[in-house]
Amino acid sequence: MNARSADDGWQLRAYLAARRLAQPLMRAVLARRLKQGKEDPARLPEKLGRPTAARPAGRLVWLHAVGLGEVLALRPLIAALQAEDPALSVLITSTARSSAQVLGSNLPAGAVHQFLPLDGPDFLRRFLDHWRPDLSIWSEQDLWPGAICDTAARGVPLAYVNARIGARAAAKRARLGGLYRDVLGRFSLIAAQDAVSAGHLRALGAESVRVMRSLKPAAAPLGVDPAELSRFQAALSGRKIWVAASTHAEDEAVVIAAARALSAQNPSWLLILAPRLPARAEAILDALTAAGLSSTRRSTGGMPEAATQVYLADSFGELGLWYRLARVACIGGSFGPIGGHNPWEAVCLGLPVLSGPVTHNFATDYADLAAAGLAQRIDPGPEAGATLARAVAETAPTAQDRARALVATARAELAPLARELLALRKTDR
Repeated sequence: MNARSADDGWQLRAYLAARRLAQPLMRAVLARRLKQGKEDPARLPEKLGRPTAARPAGRLVWLHAVGLGEVLALRPLIAALQAEDPALSVLITSTARSSAQVLGSNLPAGAVHQFLPLDGPDFLRRFLDHWRPDLSIWSEQDLWPGAICDTAARGVPLAYVNARIGARAAAKRARLGGLYRDVLGRFSLIAAQDAVSAGHLRALGAESVRVMRSLKPAAAPLGVDPAELSRFQAALSGRKIWVAASTHAEDEAVVIAAARALSAQNPSWLLILAPRLPARAEAILDALTAAGLSSTRRSTGGMPEAATQVYLADSFGELGLWYRLARVACIGGSFGPIGGHNPWEAVCLGLPVLSGPVTHNFATDYADLAAAGLAQRIDPGPEAGATLARAVAETAPTAQDRARALVATARAELAPLARELLALRKTDR
């Protein structure tokens, strides 16, 4: 492990020198975001390195990912780490506010969530003084140079897992190639989730990069309130249910057309529509009304009735409930420019998935799922809604068994990685 190298280039040295001067600006930006409603007032101190939770006694591993999907993808790795070391405590950090809003019901046992402090030395000093991690594991794309260097300087081993970097991000980081070369040199283990990401990381100066399966196929099931699940199962007995998850406007145009077609064929069909941003509910309701579909809204406390054709799930953190009620899921972000959202949260609960053609954020995942007969692409065009309706209606029940078997295999493969990560801690400290 490279705690601090005399070979660090001028870019990293300049960054580390400038970050102290930038701390007042960081505070000002944070205050502005608070006024804009983009930060949680109760947890704002965490962004300045002031913890709002106690450190558990004993060994502690710190894992970081930027947002909700990335944090949830870490849960099976956390389970594998704790299986190897049952006394292990876990600190999970993230930066996106939505991650904290959903993590409450999905936080692994023995884990604490905090927001990662801004990348100022005073903020990180308070954070590291309090948490004193034995190992630091970073995931996906979110690398904070100051936090990584400060952690390494304390002799804490660093690992970078599930690393993902596309061509656009790689080109942007190449302009600061010296900085990223020195930052990546702090990691004792780097595992990319695909060969393309591994190639980009090597081009940025990373050494000994390996390719491993993404953590997402090993996804742990999203949490659910058992009482709510029982209530909805009783209310929806006899209905044919499908879910459209994490949708955007482009997805909803196709999904709403499919809902109309399915309802015309059989009134027992019910679409549970869970938008990526619940604040868009009014616009979605207008679109449903224009399509002539009857709907009920989750945020007003309504339950689907016999005549309800679409249940608008305008709430955070309940996808675990909606997936358990459905037989198939259409994953949003795939009919517009977003690039697709995570299909594995549905697959790990036994649901095959449908999507639009734009899934480059999860290209390898969708290819693997398609090869297993668990994903189908719906091409855009005037007939997209009808095509989606047919795909929903024709989904075979046996797909659920294949989905669960695929996830079980991926989870079993995490044990060797967990042992290797824990060996870093035991060897280097």
